[in-house]
Amino acid sequence: MDSRRLFRISATALAAAGLILSGCTGGSDAAAPSSSGGGTASGAAGATALQKYYGQKVSWRDCGVADFQCGTVLVPLDYAKPEAGDVKLAVSRVRATGPGKRLGSLLVNPGGPGGSAVGYLQGYAGIGYPAPVRARYDIVGVDPRGVARSEPVECLTGPRMDAYTQVDQTPDDAAETRALEAAFKEFAAACEKRSGRVLPYVSTVAAARDMDVVREVLGDRKLTYVGASYGTFLGATYAELFPDKTGRLVLDGAMDPSLSAVDLNRDQTGGFETAFKAFAADCVRQRDCPLGTESVPAATAALQRFFHDVDAKPVPTGESRPLGESLATTGVIAAMYDEAAWPQLRKALTRAMGGEGSSLLALADSYYEREADGSYANLMSANAAVNCLDLPPAYTGPEAAEKAVPSFEQASPVFGRGLAWAALNCTYWPTPATGRPHRITAEGAPPIVVVGTTRDPATPYKWARSLAAQLSSGTLLTYEGDGHTAYGRGSDCIDTAINTYLLEGTAPTDGKRCS
Repeated sequence: MDSRRLFRISATALAAAGLILSGCTGGSDAAAPSSSGGGTASGAAGATALQKYYGQKVSWRDCGVADFQCGTVLVPLDYAKPEAGDVKLAVSRVRATGPGKRLGSLLVNPGGPGGSAVGYLQGYAGIGYPAPVRARYDIVGVDPRGVARSEPVECLTGPRMDAYTQVDQTPDDAAETRALEAAFKEFAAACEKRSGRVLPYVSTVAAARDMDVVREVLGDRKLTYVGASYGTFLGATYAELFPDKTGRLVLDGAMDPSLSAVDLNRDQTGGFETAFKAFAADCVRQRDCPLGTESVPAATAALQRFFHDVDAKPVPTGESRPLGESLATTGVIAAMYDEAAWPQLRKALTRAMGGEGSSLLALADSYYEREADGSYANLMSANAAVNCLDLPPAYTGPEAAEKAVPSFEQASPVFGRGLAWAALNCTYWPTPATGRPHRITAEGAPPIVVVGTTRDPATPYKWARSLAAQLSSGTLLTYEGDGHTAYGRGSDCIDTAINTYLLEGTAPTDGKRCS
């Protein structure tokens, strides 16, 4: 598989709702109080305090990566109290290559929350976006506050994270339920201990306000932006807060900000079921399908049996981490993000079903961004930190999670039980949620392009339809296909429509469909 595509899968691997032991959600409140970092300083003194951020200059330097420059932008820790301290945001750019008149900066965000925009820029967007777009725009990546190079939220150490990812996510009795609760509590407590300064201030509202500072610092009158997955929620939030500063926004693999945490998790569970059925339909046509060649229902049953078997008896991997149900499920789900990974998944499942789990473990490790030395990127830590601020928790406790299991299993017989329990993590979060589910209309913003993929595993297609309908100027662009997000994934129809919008300002006709 192309290395750029591999990076892209990893960078967008967390989308909106829950996955395994992350229990992620999306949602925010534009009027968030100061404790969220989303409030606005008021009065002349507040305006003066913020002006020092809007008026700063970036000292660009060589990144050590050919053609890319790096810098730092300061933003207030708490926008309602700018005097409370700063956060340093890592920024990187690659200059427009020409020919043609430069159109300004194009900010990109790969999603998560927790995906590194700087890494995404340098590993994919800055070299892999369509050449006509790179010719006219400086492509810019900003790691959001709490993410990667921007004062990252840190939680568990590598060994403790290894243990966390192996905790049984489908508890069968009271002891296993207590163990899962304990894992979530340990994770939350570690985040508070290691990252207590920034933890209350990493909401999506705060990150959107940061983008406005970056826009001004870069010298752009309006924000031009391509956000994928969770990045669509970040972009929509920006348009809600700053409709008059909104330029050309592409929201690819859209989230629905009007949904509660439990509804987002349940919908995403259904998205993974849709993606798995597409994989299974392809698999049963292949001679090397480890799930058999009979039918999709038979393949589904075979995977369920495999998960049951490794729950009872984990498979050796050649290292100290055997492949149990949690890691096996993560590995399968990781391959749902891009159909190009399906052959790799077939081989990994074949080996795991034969008693050797290292290949499926490698897929799970790529999802969690685990390095060969046992360390982890901060993706999972930032993911929980942002999501647990953005929406109230899905459940009040394990009893509510158990009660929700049947509806999740109806959404996905394969993944439902595990993803129902995954949504329990924010129940124990040390910082109260400041966001609430609400519709985003962004009245006064120019046309915003919302892109949905019909068999997207992580951001179900109906979310794109909903967001496009909510936005007063939303226009829906549909990709009829598999995988997570659509731009730059091989559809000339999609790429042409988005390129035309970015370069000429002409949005595609609402309802346009591509394959």
